[in-house]
Amino acid sequence: MEIAIFKSDKFHKYLDSLKFAFYCMSHPMDGFWDLTHEKRGTYAAANTILFITVMVRLLSLKYTGFVIQVVNWEEINIFLYIASIIFPLALFVVGNWALTTLFDGKGRLGQVYMATCYGMLPYSVVMVPITIFSNFVTVDEAQFYTTLNTISLVYAGILIVVAMGQIHEYSGAKNILFMFASLVAMLIIIFILMLFFSMISQGIAYFVSLGKELLFRL
Repeated sequence: MEIAIFKSDKFHKYLDSLKFAFYCMSHPMDGFWDLTHEKRGTYAAANTILFITVMVRLLSLKYTGFVIQVVNWEEINIFLYIASIIFPLALFVVGNWALTTLFDGKGRLGQVYMATCYGMLPYSVVMVPITIFSNFVTVDEAQFYTTLNTISLVYAGILIVVAMGQIHEYSGAKNILFMFASLVAMLIIIFILMLFFSMISQGIAYFVSLGKELLFRL
């Protein structure tokens, strides 16, 4: 049964789409165009890259050398660290897709999600070796870790910008404007969510106080 799964066409397509992420990382213009327009990407591979990114984030928290960071595990909220990746990703994907009508974008919600996940790959590729490296560095060499970490984040950001330009078929200037608008959309969504939860909490507090008042009078 397991061998049949590994030999199936779907599994081979999954592996090919996962390997294609490395092509997107080294050839972003052609890669992200083919990712969606030629259907070289899959949601399974995108989900795998996201999962790997989350795991690398958690493992780097645990195994990064004490010269770089000292972690007090009693104060660490694992779910908060997971949310630090998932929540901004969801905000960006929804905010980006919500503006496609206004900017005449060609990409669909799933394509935006897929391309964004593929664009996150450099973070994992760089963080794994430098996390190991961090356990053998001195204080003077710690700057190498910080520099490489920053490069991985900047490179991932550049890939995501290029990816959005390719899937939405934007020119360079329009894509930069669109990305800025996407960031603004993320802030607006955060504001709406905060307003919504504030109203919900106030509503719950009102009914709780009303219930207490009724119980007191009875």
